[in-house]
Amino acid sequence: MTDVAGREWRLVRDDARDGPTQMALEEVAGETALAEGVRTVRVFSWEPSTLSLGYRTDADAVDWTFCERAGIDVTRRQTGGGGIYHDAYADISYTIVAPAEDVPSDLMDCYRLFCEPILAALETMGVDAGFAATERAAILEPSCYLRDVHPAHDVVAPASDGRAKKLSGNAQYRQRDVVIQHGSISYAREPARHLGVFADHETSSAAFTDRVTSIREQAAIDRETAVETLADALGEWCNAEEGDWREDELEAARELAADKYGTDAWIRDRDAQAADSSR
Repeated sequence: MTDVAGREWRLVRDDARDGPTQMALEEVAGETALAEGVRTVRVFSWEPSTLSLGYRTDADAVDWTFCERAGIDVTRRQTGGGGIYHDAYADISYTIVAPAEDVPSDLMDCYRLFCEPILAALETMGVDAGFAATERAAILEPSCYLRDVHPAHDVVAPASDGRAKKLSGNAQYRQRDVVIQHGSISYAREPARHLGVFADHETSSAAFTDRVTSIREQAAIDRETAVETLADALGEWCNAEEGDWREDELEAARELAADKYGTDAWIRDRDAQAADSSR
C-alpha cells in the first residue's frame, strides 16, 4: 500500500465558506501540492447553503426559483455524479489532495486508499459503515444521493444490512498531475431541501429517507464531535501537521471563484474551456 504518511501533509480544519470558494480552494491546493510538495486534507462546511452540481449535471435539472427563494447558492464541481445539497449542519464535507505520483494509478485502488480515514472516522463515531455491497438503481438521476448506488465509492450504513442506506458519496478527479478527492457525508437528513433543489420530479421525502441515512440516525453523536472525529482521522491517516491556508492561497481562491466557479459560464453552461482560459 502507498505510504501516504511518509510525505508532507497539512490538516486544515476549515471555515465555512461559499460554494465557489470551496471548489476553488481545492484547485489551489492542487497547485500547492505540485509546486511545493505540501499535500492537504481538510474538513469543511458550506455557508450559505449550496447545491454543487456534478461536472455533467444539466443546469435544467435545477429548480432555480426554489434555490433563490431558499437562499441556496449553486456551483459546479470538477467531478462527475449528481448534484448535492450542502449546508452548515446536515452536511460534512472533506477533501484530500496529493500529487498523482504518490497514489495508486488504478482508480478503485485510489478510492480504497483515500476512503480509509473516512471509514475509520465513522467506526470511531460508532457507525457501522462500509462500501456498498451491491448496486442499486437510481431514483432521481440528477441527485447524487438518489443516483444508482455504486460499490466502488458509495459508503452505506449499516454495512451489515443487505439494504443499507447511502451515507456518503465520494468522487475524484485528476488535474495537472494531482489527484483531488472530495466527499459529502450526511450528518442529518434534509429531504425537503435535497429534493427541492431539483426541478420536475415526483420523488417523495419517504423515498429519500428510504435510500439515505445519516450519522445522527446511526450514532448518538453531535455534529461538532463528528466533525472533529473526521478531521482527527484524516490527520492520523497521513500524519499531517495542523495547518491553514496561506493568504496567497486564499487570494488565488477568491480570484478563481470569481473567474470560474461562480460564473454562469461554468455553472449554467458548463463552458469549462472558456472559464479555464484565465488560468
